Amino acid sequence: MVHIDGVQIVEINDRALWRHWLAANHTSAKGVWLLTNKTATGKARLSYAEAVEEALCFGWIDSKPSKYDEGRSMLYYSPRKPKSNWSALNKTRVARLLDEGLMTPAGLKMIELAQRTGTWDALNPVDALIIPDDLQVALAENPPADVHFAAFPKSAKQGILQWILNAKRPETRQNRIMETATLAAQNKRANQYQKKQE
Repeated sequence: MVHIDGVQIVEINDRALWRHWLAANHTSAKGVWLLTNKTATGKARLSYAEAVEEALCFGWIDSKPSKYDEGRSMLYYSPRKPKSNWSALNKTRVARLLDEGLMTPAGLKMIELAQRTGTWDALNPVDALIIPDDLQVALAENPPADVHFAAFPKSAKQGILQWILNAKRPETRQNRIMETATLAAQNKRANQYQKKQE
């Protein structure tokens, strides 16, 4: 059994086998690296959408990706944290999974918790691209920032808005807003993954 930092790596390229693994391990494992074939290999593979849907059924969610080798990639899956917000896409997936009778008690429990605590609807303003007042003020103070931010792709704006929303402290939120406005003035997006220079 291969591990990274104490977390098991499982190689699964079949949806039914991934569901079986989750059924057997969702209550005991703290997380897992799911290793799958890349599309370009032409080999059987478990798609991202299939893997996420099965994870949602058991109250789990994906997070950070990692390279493994030329033909395979990894994605970390773990139980969803009670305070994690639900995206519109995952709520749509869950609605379909409910209709298909695929949700398990563990997955249903996470939905009920999210609806009770407000994390189910927390991202609605992000999904609707509603710019919070404090960000709107910062962007308006620098007209190029306002124009550039408005031209960013929807997914980039949603990522930035979610990043700002998820700030735990007011100071962190303010710093993220200022970074967003400063970078937008240069036609650059905040909260973007930057590859390390080799």
